[in-house]
Amino acid sequence: MSAITTPTDRPGDPDDRVELPDGAAPAGPYANKDLLPVPLAQRRWTTYNFAALWVGMAHNIASWTLASGLVALGMDWKQAVLTIAVANVVVLLPMLLTGHAGPKYGIPFPVFARAAFGIRGANLPALVRAAVACAWFGIQTWIGGSGIFLLAGKLFGDWWAGAGHIGGYPWTQWLSFLLFWVVQIAIIARGMETVRRFENWAAPFVLAGALALLAWMTVKAGGFGPLLDQPSQLGWGSGFWKVFFPSLMGMIGFWSTLALNIPDFTRYAATQRAQLWGQSLGLPTTMTAFALLSVLVTSGSQAVYGTAIWDPVALAAKLDNWAGVLFALVTILIATLSVNIAANTVSPAFDLSNMAPRRISFRTGALITAGVGVVILPWKLIASPQAYIYTWLGTVAGLLGTVAGVLIADYWVIRRTRLDLADLYRAEGRYWYDAGWNWRAVLAFAVGGVLAIGGSHSAPGTGPFPADGLIPVLKPLADYGWAVGLATALVLHTALTRLAPDPRARAAEESLSREPEGLSPSS
Repeated sequence: MSAITTPTDRPGDPDDRVELPDGAAPAGPYANKDLLPVPLAQRRWTTYNFAALWVGMAHNIASWTLASGLVALGMDWKQAVLTIAVANVVVLLPMLLTGHAGPKYGIPFPVFARAAFGIRGANLPALVRAAVACAWFGIQTWIGGSGIFLLAGKLFGDWWAGAGHIGGYPWTQWLSFLLFWVVQIAIIARGMETVRRFENWAAPFVLAGALALLAWMTVKAGGFGPLLDQPSQLGWGSGFWKVFFPSLMGMIGFWSTLALNIPDFTRYAATQRAQLWGQSLGLPTTMTAFALLSVLVTSGSQAVYGTAIWDPVALAAKLDNWAGVLFALVTILIATLSVNIAANTVSPAFDLSNMAPRRISFRTGALITAGVGVVILPWKLIASPQAYIYTWLGTVAGLLGTVAGVLIADYWVIRRTRLDLADLYRAEGRYWYDAGWNWRAVLAFAVGGVLAIGGSHSAPGTGPFPADGLIPVLKPLADYGWAVGLATALVLHTALTRLAPDPRARAAEESLSREPEGLSPSS
């Protein structure tokens, strides 16, 4: 190993942050400028930046309608808000654990995954994460395009009236979808610093817009309507708990993507404290408050219009003056842009770049993400609450929980947060394992994934799975997919690594434990 790429730490730095020396960036097929560690001088995101990031991501139409999906399944508003609150507290913990490597080493998620899965094997979790993000990108882009379609029609007249239909939708809706798609690409192509600045001002703007909608509805309703008094169709007995646990896994699945790739953002953090407090203040509080806000506004719509309008775009279309509609349109577009750029474009761009660093840059990866997000037909994924919460979010949660289990076990239990920074970019280094793959992590992922989603089932006519489950004996586990996947992978990866350690990696780890943080042995 070459001494040229030996990382350095900062004596006395409370976070033990590590960087590569100036002019010593690793070269070769597993590195490019987007995947290399962020220098310490460029790690400057503060607590506010992370809190703003979460406010911007949480305040979006998909988050708004989470509560409506749960109410449609029979919950009352208190049960729906409780489910969302518990889910976001639960998912915060693995998010903070995986996020720790970002400020310390300045590395993105796919590079972080190399320590556990191997230099080449990291493409497996990266592709799983990227596939999910591409689907989410498509869903959010469709939602944003629908916002343009409906509210622009309100401003300029029913521009869909008489428009020819393509694939069951007016061509003007497809045009709106395309416009929103192009705007997102224009922003993300300018890089991560542009994303940070956009999130900083988008967060307070969207929050103000949501509160303005609440104030307008309160005035219109003269208070809130009967929705808050509507009893649960499930009660608080066994009927509720049968719906609560699969719904909880689905709500966890909503942000389980970020629980994996949060290092893509925390790598820019000035300190561990910034990412810890920024995320803790930003995620669970914002999501719970936003769920409650959506319930209150929808309750008001029940009182004013005689029916509960859960879709904020449809509700905004009820405004009777052009200024209000224009403000609502801008708010909804910024809200959707905020979450889609941060959560669903940045991460797969890094993941795809990790597959072929010399050929795929961050910008190229973003363009691939945007293209795939169209061809997966996102409008079909959100066709019904059952398909959205159980089939889509539940299955996604099971797979991503399994990856999180491997990463947490490897980084916290096995390595005790110590990584060789330079070797994360080297063939034949301590993370090369067997031809670039760590079979222990792959096996833990496979077993955890089968247990997590093998029992996936759908009621007849409501989803793609058989009623008895893909693997009937595993059907009882399906309602707890995320937790089952995470726990299984965590335990199995730890056990396999202890029982059958990689000889080269074991020797390297022993040498690393005798050296200052992050230093590579040189020859």
